[in-house]
Amino acid sequence: MSGRVRIGVLASGAGSNLQALIDASNSPDYPAQIAAVISNRRDAGALERARAAGIPAVWISHRDKERAAVDRALVGALQEHGCAWVALAGFMRILSPVFLDAFPHRVLNIHPALLPAFPGMHAAKQALDAGVCITGATVHLVDAGMDTGPIVAQGGVPVRAGDTADTLQQRIRSIEHRLYPRVLQWAAEGRIHVQAGQLTVDVPDGQRWIWNDDG
Repeated sequence: MSGRVRIGVLASGAGSNLQALIDASNSPDYPAQIAAVISNRRDAGALERARAAGIPAVWISHRDKERAAVDRALVGALQEHGCAWVALAGFMRILSPVFLDAFPHRVLNIHPALLPAFPGMHAAKQALDAGVCITGATVHLVDAGMDTGPIVAQGGVPVRAGDTADTLQQRIRSIEHRLYPRVLQWAAEGRIHVQAGQLTVDVPDGQRWIWNDDG
């Protein structure tokens, strides 16, 4: 498929959500192409996944550097690879206005909870500690806060008796791997808009929510 929208992915860890995006982009009719993967960790598994897929893999260290300087380097690398949108896939750093202003309303993140519940780290454990019956995953646009940007789509899973943080996280991850490629497709198709601070998503409402009670 010619003329696909070029996507940059930022990741700090193993890159399972990155792999879901790579797998989706391998379909010839998928409208997005993963153009570069960037990590702040030299040994991130996400970089290995990118190399295995023939995608440029870039390491940009954040150590002993000002946040704005790191973000300028990230922006430069993404622009060098012609990225129009950015997808965060387990990127463990808060982005500054230096970065967000370079990609206004074009940075996506996936979080393992039904935001605004359980932002930040250890979301599955937070859900268990709170005693909720349902949790899940959220794809949202990134703003200057922590997991506070406008919600694009969500998916839910039940919390089961006997769940641990690990077993619950595994089921949440299965939702993430379905939800994120779907939302990235919408982004590439021009279906996500922010005007006067209001988010609109040009898809039927039913497509913005998925549910998985398997396992």
